[in-house]
Amino acid sequence: MIYRRTDIAAEAHRLWAESAESLTELPGVVARTQKLGAFSIEQVEIRSPEGSEALHKPQGLYYTLETFSLPTRGHPDFVTAAAALAELIRRCLPHSPSSALVVLLGNGDITPDALGSLTAPWLLVTRHLRDQAAFADACAVAVCRPGVLGTSGVESAQQVSAMTALLQPDCVVCVDALAGADPSRVCSTVQVCSSGISPGSGVGNNREALDQDTLGVPVVAVGVPTVLDAAALSADAQLSDCFLTPRSIDLSVRSAARLIGYGIDLALQPQLTVSDIDMLVA
Repeated sequence: MIYRRTDIAAEAHRLWAESAESLTELPGVVARTQKLGAFSIEQVEIRSPEGSEALHKPQGLYYTLETFSLPTRGHPDFVTAAAALAELIRRCLPHSPSSALVVLLGNGDITPDALGSLTAPWLLVTRHLRDQAAFADACAVAVCRPGVLGTSGVESAQQVSAMTALLQPDCVVCVDALAGADPSRVCSTVQVCSSGISPGSGVGNNREALDQDTLGVPVVAVGVPTVLDAAALSADAQLSDCFLTPRSIDLSVRSAARLIGYGIDLALQPQLTVSDIDMLVA
C-alpha cells in the first residue's frame, strides 16, 4: 500500500481496504457506520498493534461525524450537530468528569491551523467559579493555549504536561486542525478519538504525543480536516510536501470552531442546553 497521509481514521481504513485486494478485514480493526440522530457516524476501533501499524494510528476509538458542511450557529442543524458531537466526546471518556483541561493546539496566525485558537471564545471556563452556587455542580474546566514551538520556544507537550500535573484534571480534551486525503471531507467532518493526538502529525511535523501514557489521564482529541495532502490528488513528486485548503477556509474554520466549542461545553456540562451556552458565551 502507498501511504497517503491523513489524520482521519475512517479515511485510512478506506484507503487500506482499497489496496487490500484479497483481504476483506483488517485483523484488530472494527469499522462500521451508524446513525446518531440525523447524522451518519463512521466508527473505527483499532484494537491491535497490527491494526495500528496498518492504519498509522494509535489504538483507540475513532468517530467521524459527517455533514455536508459544518453548520453555522444560525443553521437549523447546529443544535443537533453540537449534541451529536457532545455524545461522541462522552463516548470517548471512561466516566463523567468533574474537572477537565481543554487544550487548544495550533498556530492562530495561520488560518487553516487556527481551529484551536478560534474555539476559545465558545468554551465555558468554570474552574475559577466553583465556589459560586450557580457553578457548584459544574465540571471545573480550564483552558490551555500552548501555541507552537516556533512562537513559544516550548514544546506543546511540555506545557500541557506541566498544566496537567498542576491542575490534576479528570481528563484532557485537545482541539486541533487535521489533514485529510479526501476532498469531500475537508471542513465538512469532525473526528473525535480516545487515543489523544500528536500535534503536527498530519503535515509531517510530528511532536511528542498528548495521550494517556504521557499525561496520566484520559485524552480525547477533537479535530476537523482543514487541509488536504496534495499528493492525494497527483502523483507529481513535487507536490509531496504541499497542502491545499479551501478558498473559504476563514469562514469554515470559524464555523467549525464554534461547533466544537459548543460540543465540548455540552459534553462536559450535560445539564446545559445550546440556548444556555448562547447566554453564557455570547
